[in-house]
Amino acid sequence: MAIKRGGQFSFVEALLPQSLGRNGRLDRLSGLVKWYRFEKLLKGLRDETSPGRPGYPPLVLFKALLLQSLYGLSDVELEDALADRLSFHKFIGLSLEEAVPDSTTLCRFRNLLITQRRLEKLFGELDRQLEQAGVILKRGTMLDATLIETAAASPPHGDHASSDPDARFAKRQGKAGSVFGYKAHVGVDEGSGIIRSVITTPANVNDTTPADDLIRGDERVVWADAAYHTHARERALKARGIKPRLIRRANKHHPKLPPRLQRLNRLIARRRARVETTFATLKRRMGLSTIRYIGLIKAHAQVMMAAMAFNMRRWTAIAT
Repeated sequence: MAIKRGGQFSFVEALLPQSLGRNGRLDRLSGLVKWYRFEKLLKGLRDETSPGRPGYPPLVLFKALLLQSLYGLSDVELEDALADRLSFHKFIGLSLEEAVPDSTTLCRFRNLLITQRRLEKLFGELDRQLEQAGVILKRGTMLDATLIETAAASPPHGDHASSDPDARFAKRQGKAGSVFGYKAHVGVDEGSGIIRSVITTPANVNDTTPADDLIRGDERVVWADAAYHTHARERALKARGIKPRLIRRANKHHPKLPPRLQRLNRLIARRRARVETTFATLKRRMGLSTIRYIGLIKAHAQVMMAAMAFNMRRWTAIAT
């Protein structure tokens, strides 16, 4: 498929006031990110030599999906916003005279990213750029997880199975009722708030199960609540030169923790509580309150795109 060559701005656009269509965050993001590196990773997603209607450059579509995650939009809402908002049009690199990609094109591109396993590479590239920019501090990693309800399928009831074979039920901690959907597990850089690792599982998977894969190995401390504490993990972290700051809880052999551990638990709780702001931003400001797609693979893709958009959002805030 041939590729449209976007970004050739018209004479009319040259006459428009420079302030028209400005968006401070998107303007800063355009200047901070080395987009050409993402473009290299996206190369080959489309065949430029095949006949047919020209497609959009992969970077244009990738930027569109980032906007979707930044502003919590559905595919249809994203199509409308791209056509309506000049700042969105400019950010993805299309001129006013060029038509924006429709929801079907955006959906197909997302599926292409999934099937060709590009999301992890794109996430890794952003992590490298953030590290090179000195944004990632590596003082410590905060581990946590959050439940995300699925909006794409109804839960099973009676003899009727759900249309989503991967979603599961899980009880809300400290709240009534349960959630049918998925769980996002993250490792967050202490100090910067940057998400450095992401794993998505069905909602019923225990927080501790994927925890070791969230640890990068270059941090000095790991902070986590009691769900993550095991003696084996504590020993493994110490062997790697990483301080295990995992909340301890009482058990049948030690029904009451000694004062030293109680004080340590309070310290850990204060430090790791900062990770809650990550989930608050993802869910309340960026719309990651529901999973819009069916299946674990597509759910993970939504979470990964949201994590990349979140990190870019944090970058613009830190660089201000």
